[in-house]
Amino acid sequence: MTRIRFAVLAALLGASPVLAQDATARVASGARADTTVVSDSTTPPAKRAPRTPRYEAPPIEIQHFRAPDQRGLNVFESPKEENVPFTGFKLGWGGAFTQQFQNLTHTNTAAPKVSNGVDANQLIQIGPGFNNAVANLFLNVQLAKGIRVQVETYASARHHQESWVKDGYFLIDASPIENEVLDKLMEYVSLKVGHFEVNFGDTHFRRSDNGQTMYNPFVGNYIIDDFTTEIGAEAYLRRNGYMAMAGMTGGEIHGSVTSPGQKGPTYLLKLGTDQQVTSDIRYRLTGSMYKTDRSVGNTLTSGDRAGSRYYDVLENTASNETSNAWSGAIQSGMRDYVTAFVINPFVKVGGLEVYGNFETHTGAAITELYRRTVRQSVGEALYRFADNHLYLGGRYNVVNGELSGMANDVNVTRSQLGGGWFVTPNVLAKLEFVNQQYNNFPTTDIRSGGQFKGFMAEGAVAF
Repeated sequence: MTRIRFAVLAALLGASPVLAQDATARVASGARADTTVVSDSTTPPAKRAPRTPRYEAPPIEIQHFRAPDQRGLNVFESPKEENVPFTGFKLGWGGAFTQQFQNLTHTNTAAPKVSNGVDANQLIQIGPGFNNAVANLFLNVQLAKGIRVQVETYASARHHQESWVKDGYFLIDASPIENEVLDKLMEYVSLKVGHFEVNFGDTHFRRSDNGQTMYNPFVGNYIIDDFTTEIGAEAYLRRNGYMAMAGMTGGEIHGSVTSPGQKGPTYLLKLGTDQQVTSDIRYRLTGSMYKTDRSVGNTLTSGDRAGSRYYDVLENTASNETSNAWSGAIQSGMRDYVTAFVINPFVKVGGLEVYGNFETHTGAAITELYRRTVRQSVGEALYRFADNHLYLGGRYNVVNGELSGMANDVNVTRSQLGGGWFVTPNVLAKLEFVNQQYNNFPTTDIRSGGQFKGFMAEGAVAF
């Protein structure tokens, strides 16, 4: 009904100049307003002013580039296709900004743990309010055909409220040397070299990355958030929708030359296929491995310098947003040895999208006598409609396993229901209802019998 009203109103507004001209002609000829007047066929009809577009997508000028706005949805690795022709050196700037409103409550049943008159297991009081606004800055440089540099900076984050350079790397999809053999090889090969977000699994392409939240259909990331940046290289082979990747990094978020006997390389492998069966049907399936045998500070599950979206949940009265930046998340604590595997299926049929994440982490810290195992399973489903302007969806996340210092396996579950509205391809509004529960934690742990629930509202801009 609303659309019909808008259509009628638009028709009346569009017709008003013509009606006004007819009325003027009638008055000039002495005709009554309700008298039919035949217009002179030699007089050209009045032209309607051209319609000004409400939105025009900014052009993509950098090759092999994932758009930061709605056009980047369901894009995983940087496209092998050129996207745009090479026309010379290009310098591109961009940004992404996000603001949340949080209305969560939390409870626990942990036994008191009093020291100097302070109960370390007493929860901090929280209520409705705005979280800090966060922002990313993007710099992309087209240096040569198929060769670009990307640098991303956290201008403001929960954990690092000062500017923090997240990563900077080369992406090479063409040979800088004119050689027939190299040119043919680079039709299928890509190289990433520098300090970059390691390509373990597909979820890091769909998560919220500080101010860049366009790709995440929900507000929060997973309970175990597999995300880190490391220094190294990845090599890709892609053809006809099939992909193989092998990589090696330094295994830590910082570069360092000290403690050489305690450090070793991290090895990465990824295999997968991504097939567009018809215009409405697409499926993707990948499997990934991440392995490091020696490290003094591996951060595969704790490398996010932005922090969690759920501020101060299940934290004690001494909590602050910087020191306790990962509230609501579970970190494996496997900082010295870790072997991780993940399988990610993705199916898209029309507006329906189904995505899964099934992973296992085995490892330990150097102070632990044996290696532990932690598993995570996630399933999510979305439906996009209204010409992809709107979507609704749900996600269910389960973590099981043994955390450091705990004799028994713990269990954490999270349910998320929500939706979003792309006001324009650069502007997204989201609403999420979340319920997270902690089971089998020791009574001395503040998370024993813990739960937080409520809703989050989020607004995002990216360009």
